[in-house]
Amino acid sequence: MKLGVVGLPNVGKSTLFNAITNAGAQSANYPFCTIEPNVGMVSVPDRRLDKLAEMYEPDKFTPATIELCDIAGLVKGASKGEGLGNKFLSNIRECEAVIHVVRCFEDSEIVHVDGSVGPRRDIETINLELVFSDMEILERRIDKASKAAKGDKKYQREVDFLRRLSAHLETGASARSFTPEGEEEQAVFDELPLLSAKPVIYAANLSEADFTGGLEANPFYQEVCALAESEGAKVLPICAKLEEELAGMEAEDKLMFLGELGLTESGLDRLIAESYELLGLISFLTAGKQEVRAWTIRKGTKAPQAAGKIHSDFERGFIRAEVIAYDDLMACGSMAAAKEKGLVRIEGKDYVMKDGDIVLFRFNV
Repeated sequence: MKLGVVGLPNVGKSTLFNAITNAGAQSANYPFCTIEPNVGMVSVPDRRLDKLAEMYEPDKFTPATIELCDIAGLVKGASKGEGLGNKFLSNIRECEAVIHVVRCFEDSEIVHVDGSVGPRRDIETINLELVFSDMEILERRIDKASKAAKGDKKYQREVDFLRRLSAHLETGASARSFTPEGEEEQAVFDELPLLSAKPVIYAANLSEADFTGGLEANPFYQEVCALAESEGAKVLPICAKLEEELAGMEAEDKLMFLGELGLTESGLDRLIAESYELLGLISFLTAGKQEVRAWTIRKGTKAPQAAGKIHSDFERGFIRAEVIAYDDLMACGSMAAAKEKGLVRIEGKDYVMKDGDIVLFRFNV
């Protein structure tokens, strides 16, 4: 999973990125400090995997990972090449989802590219640039399909659909809020590389005081929530400076610090959970002395395709899956005890994987 961290200059984007990846991206109080996209790999926290490691004492411990890409700050006119616009837009295109950092705090020492804090205006600036870029893509696609329709009338339906989608974007609405009609339109829509179609989480960057005790009183945060609700998007309240403090702490100190603030999870944990939910992802687990590992799949994945995540031979020669739910294994204390109680199930090719399944795949090639 690759997530793009985006936002206007000086909204706390790189500070947040540094904190949750410890990748050391440059961070400074002026626009375009981030020129090349900084990339950081982050382990997905999973307490189930930690418990399995205690049980098996494996030679190798491999959590799932996500890739975070800190992308250069965007300004008005980016779709026409203003600032670092075109480079910025191409970097977003490679990501599966967007973490849009929105500034929700006042600070006279940190300049705002538009002179004042305004979350709705800031969000609309970026959203419109994505929409403008998408309209250019659609214009080229409509032109191509129109030429094809002169020789083959079946392309006319595609032209009609693309024009309807383009008219939707012309209102300033994102492709996320457009609903294709039927499987044929959905197939065309899915193959279009539209930036504004990508799922988004708005990360509302708050001051420490507001984050720990005053969300309701922060008008900027409420502004983000209202806009997100109108387009069916998620909002994640977060404090980049607080995450920066947590990043330098040992695990025990981090837990104690979070507890003092009345929190149970770091911003990273919450961001990953929201991202998994947004993209419809779950994890299945493999466990043994050799390795304890988490594997990321989409909800609805069947056993053979899940096996293929480990190795293509596993999918090609799939025979069966021996499956136990994580909670059942923990309740029994060992795999041997779980087998005695009949809790290890034999599942075939039509089995739909569930989050937290612990699996041993049998195959033959």
